[in-house]
Amino acid sequence: MTDAVGPGAKGETRPGEDGDRRTRLVNAAVDHVAVHGFADLSLRALGAAIGVSHRMLIHYFGSKEHLLVEIVRTAEERQRALLSRLRLQPGLPPIDAARLLWQQLTDPRLAGQERLFFEIYAQALRGRPEAAPVLEGLVNDWLEPLAAAEAATGADPAAARNRARLGLATVRGLLLDLLATGDREGVDAAMEDFLQLYYSAK
Repeated sequence: MTDAVGPGAKGETRPGEDGDRRTRLVNAAVDHVAVHGFADLSLRALGAAIGVSHRMLIHYFGSKEHLLVEIVRTAEERQRALLSRLRLQPGLPPIDAARLLWQQLTDPRLAGQERLFFEIYAQALRGRPEAAPVLEGLVNDWLEPLAAAEAATGADPAAARNRARLGLATVRGLLLDLLATGDREGVDAAMEDFLQLYYSAK
């Protein structure tokens, strides 16, 4: 099988090329999991779906479990990037940026990606060594930009970090609620109530 994203015929790579290939593979895997989920997903099947051999995935990630961790990390990075773009839109109030992010996170097409997030999170909390790396930055990588945005509006740094933590925990809790209950109307109403309280308390 010819790899669409892989080393050249002679296995030669230029500086940075390996990292670029790995990044492209992770992004392709994130896109696939977002659409198709990850139930019963094998490296062979995933490789076939994104145009590489399972051997190439093993080369870059070592195992299915390590690849799943990278999928979760990359999906989280995308969500933070989306929030940053929303906040930079001229004339868009912060509460509306939060609403748009929530709509994106709760898109039914991303349900598989959200389930993967919570499964890997649970494995890491149980001490599974292959999942443990996902805990690095899972909270702090969100708290830093969220708290910075709060502080930019004049909030005390400590209060800004507390508010950021509250917001992150609420979003993740309601995402878990949605996956567990399927009650989209109830979860959306709870999020709207939270946003009203969160932004009126500033």
